[in-house]
This record gives sequence, C-alpha cells and structure tokens, in this order.
Amino acid sequence: MKTIGIIGGMSWESTATYYKIINETVKKELGGLHSAKIILNSVDFFEIEKCQAEGNWNKAAEILSEAAASLERAGADFIVIATNTMHKVVPLIQKNTSLPILHIAKATLMALKEKDIKKVGLLGTKYTLTQDFYKQILIDAGIEVLIPSEEEIELVNNIIYKELCVGNIKDSSRGIYQRIIDGLDIKGAQGIIFGCTEIGLLISQKYIRPPVFDTTVIHATIAAKEAMKD
Repeated sequence: MKTIGIIGGMSWESTATYYKIINETVKKELGGLHSAKIILNSVDFFEIEKCQAEGNWNKAAEILSEAAASLERAGADFIVIATNTMHKVVPLIQKNTSLPILHIAKATLMALKEKDIKKVGLLGTKYTLTQDFYKQILIDAGIEVLIPSEEEIELVNNIIYKELCVGNIKDSSRGIYQRIIDGLDIKGAQGIIFGCTEIGLLISQKYIRPPVFDTTVIHATIAAKEAMKD
C-alpha cells in the first residue's frame, strides 16, 4: 500500500473527516484490520488564514511547501492537501516537491463527468468562488459553473470561517445554505459542489434537492483508492 501524505489543519475539523473517510474506504476494500498508511503534517490555520486575508499567497505557499517537503522526507508516495482554497498555490508547492499532488478540483471533475453533469453550482470560500484557480479546471472541461451573488458569497464565507472552522454548527446557517442552494437549483444547477472541506459538516444531501458533490468525500475516497493501487 502506498503512503498518503496529508497537508491538513485547514481546518483541523475537516482534516479529521479526511482521516476517517480514507480509513473507512481502505477497510471496506481490504477488510479485516487493514487501515491506511498516512503521514500527516497539520499546519496552524491561524497563519494560513492571515496570509489569505492579506493576499500574501506566496507566504502561504512557502508554509505548505515546507509541509510538502517534510512529507516527502518522511516517505509519503503522494500528497493530498486537505482544503479547497489552498489549491490556489498548488503550482508553487509542486515546484518544491517531486511527489505528485492529488488535486481536489480534478478529483471533483472526475465525479462530475461520471454523472454527466454539464451545469453545476459551486459553494466555497470567497477566494474559491471569485478567483479562477478552481473554477477554470471545470470550465475548461466544458462544465458551466454557477456561483452565488456577491451578498451570498459573503454569507457563505463568513459561516465557513467564523463557524464551521471552529466547529460551530448552527441550524440557522444550514437554512441560509439551503436558501442559496435553492437559488442555484432554480438557475439550472444539475448538482452542487461543496467546494470547501467544512461545508459537509453543516449540510448534506438530505437537506437539498440537487445531487451533492462533497469535495471532502470525493478527494479522500480517491486518495484511499490511489493508495491501494498496485
């Protein structure tokens, strides 16, 4: 079995979900007492979020590049960055490691193609929603990406950073997400991407009509399957 190197802590709440899903997938496939080989470098999200807020993406990339290098030295076979937003700096991180990085947007694209999705709604941080590093991967593959309004983007972003990243789950916030998703549904979204690894902590398929594409579940499951490949 290959060893998965996880760069986590962004936030640790969703990193715990990665660990759980990866090991559940390995157990389901291999049975018995099998579990995944994982090396985790969990960064201080306070430092990363400060870089995001200041627009200092190069500094954030330096922190994650150091994490990637440590995983390579420790014997990881490939890297999983357990967050959507920080995939913005994957090209910079990749320059500092010879290990392949399993890209979360490309993993999500595979899931969308399997369901023949042509138009999809995207939820995530304001960086993921307003910048092209994530959306463009889907657009280049011929998928139309719908995002919330500017006001709704702020609501989604604030709930992520001020509530979900600190483990605060509110029914009222779930209602806000439901309303925003309903709006994307009305605009023709054939599915909804949970493009932030914390969103699945708040809302799931049972609360909304369109099919859910939870990037945490997709990314972690594909990582586990990659680790089990010959």
